[in-house]
Amino acid sequence: MSRFKTTLNPAWFQGRHKREPYFEGWYFKLIDASTQHRYAFIPGIFLSQDPHAFIQVLDGAAGTATYHRFPLETFWAAEDRFEIHIGGNRFGSDGIILNIASPEQTIRGEIRLGDLASWPVTLASPGIMGWYAWVPTMECYHGVVSLDHRLYGSLEIDGQTVVFENGRGYIEKDWGQSFPQAWVWLQSNHFEQPGTCLTASTAVIPWRKSAFLGYIVGLWHEGRLYRFATYTGAKTEQLAITDEKVNWVLSSDRHRLHILANRGADSQYGLLKGPSTVEMGKRVAETLSATVWVSLTDLAGMTLFEGNGRFAGLEVYHTELLLKF
Repeated sequence: MSRFKTTLNPAWFQGRHKREPYFEGWYFKLIDASTQHRYAFIPGIFLSQDPHAFIQVLDGAAGTATYHRFPLETFWAAEDRFEIHIGGNRFGSDGIILNIASPEQTIRGEIRLGDLASWPVTLASPGIMGWYAWVPTMECYHGVVSLDHRLYGSLEIDGQTVVFENGRGYIEKDWGQSFPQAWVWLQSNHFEQPGTCLTASTAVIPWRKSAFLGYIVGLWHEGRLYRFATYTGAKTEQLAITDEKVNWVLSSDRHRLHILANRGADSQYGLLKGPSTVEMGKRVAETLSATVWVSLTDLAGMTLFEGNGRFAGLEVYHTELLLKF
């Protein structure tokens, strides 16, 4: 019953009674109204060798990442809602309160969140994972907590006050035993038309004694979610990946989606830590300065949406393995 409830609420903490190796982390992306300040705050826990809680801070404008480590016993999670505490820091569906003080970085303040645009959850498809969310042996699970929402409040970061009033935010999460061997992930909710969001990822997925290339893509536009995923029967018509660009075309039984993401030669990126089964040892380069062009058409070629997303998050990790599938 506990797993049934948490699966239907992917934002909640999923790791109660889990045995190692296990990790769980939430990803809060915050961009102020001026777009000059771009941050990602990533709280989580890691259970394997050297178990601990953590908060990672990615400064997308500066291209730096800071890893704040906390004793495991400072981690607390509610059983019936999305709310976690790590030391004096709190994260939930209504906002975040930060109280980080270390030699590397100090951050204090509170950010409140407007109405969250959640990925729909049904019994047959509880979130972005679709029916795969019910499979108990997946290496890594993924959830989208909010595709888009307003930000209110401010943070004092290393002595500088950063005002996020009327900025925009995005929240997702991952949990399981380990990050995949290879993946591409990108996201933007800074299109010309407010309220539009693209989140897209593809990865090598272990399956029994083999593996397959899985993908989960969602375009949220004018209150409608267009899904392209392995479990929906969508097909990848084209996928070309370099360290700088991702050119991806997908089709469903009704629509075609073309994504062209460009990190850009001048983009700043920080090195985040990612989990394996034994350590937080993966070094993941992420930028919050990529651009992404998106075109959605019906199968007759009529354009339903076309736009450019700015300040996109982009990760490209060991993609030579992806292209073998």
